[in-house]
Amino acid sequence: MVLKKTSKTINTLLLRVRIKEAVFLILGVISASIGLKGLLLPNQFLDGGAMGVSLLTQFLTGINLSLLILLVNAPFIIIGARQISIAFAVKSSLAILALAALVHFIELPVITEDKLLIAVFGGFFLGTGIGLAIRGGAVIDGTEVLALSISRRTSFTVGDLIAIFNVVLFSVSALVLGLEIAMYSILTYIVASRTVDFIINGIEEYIGVMIVSPDSAEIKNQIMHEMGRGVTSFRSDGGYGKKGQSLPDRDVLFCVVTRLEVSKLVLEVEKIDPTAFVIQYPIRDTKGGMIKKRPLH
Repeated sequence: MVLKKTSKTINTLLLRVRIKEAVFLILGVISASIGLKGLLLPNQFLDGGAMGVSLLTQFLTGINLSLLILLVNAPFIIIGARQISIAFAVKSSLAILALAALVHFIELPVITEDKLLIAVFGGFFLGTGIGLAIRGGAVIDGTEVLALSISRRTSFTVGDLIAIFNVVLFSVSALVLGLEIAMYSILTYIVASRTVDFIINGIEEYIGVMIVSPDSAEIKNQIMHEMGRGVTSFRSDGGYGKKGQSLPDRDVLFCVVTRLEVSKLVLEVEKIDPTAFVIQYPIRDTKGGMIKKRPLH
């Protein structure tokens, strides 16, 4: 018989998760600030997304980058609060505030003047920061939140929308900063995006999750009511061992969530059944279903 976790054990689990998220966010903010202040900003190199918009605006207007990071990301945080969760918006706000503070107050020497090294390592440090922030359940670049919101109401995928956004951004940078800077900035963006994928273990926009547990009914209700996500049940039987011991029939649950929600889903499952068998795998994109709709609250 599977032992359910007590309230004290669940609180311990929550505390451990929160500490891990805080560590990820702190390291992410530090890494991103190094990439911005030590490499990209002194050399007028851009990244994609909201961070690229902030950098380009700073180069053109001279407005303090810290202020621009807050202003550019503010609308995305509001969208995140409505489309994902209040907790996500609060964590993202704190991370972005911390990043803006570090960029404003810390002074770093110019690490290198080699343009190729600036593009590669600037992208690496910034991508590491963004990836760690996502692992911590937040974002420090809100473009993905906007793309996710629009994709739920249109036929465009998240990847399509981010690509269109960055094509426009780098086209503008080529016109105002020069083609060479724009080309190096594209390299920065490619390195940053590949680093993000590496940091979060290759997770794509959507994650398919299969859950095998004798408590499938309770887990199913938790996913539907706490996360507003659709769940599909498959009736199954199973067995194990060399002697072919059989397991009782049970339901296998399947659902699809965004990569920003997968850690919350796993946590909800672990609260109910710590021994549940959970399988995660990347999905390129989805169409229709609850994943394209705003969660019900």
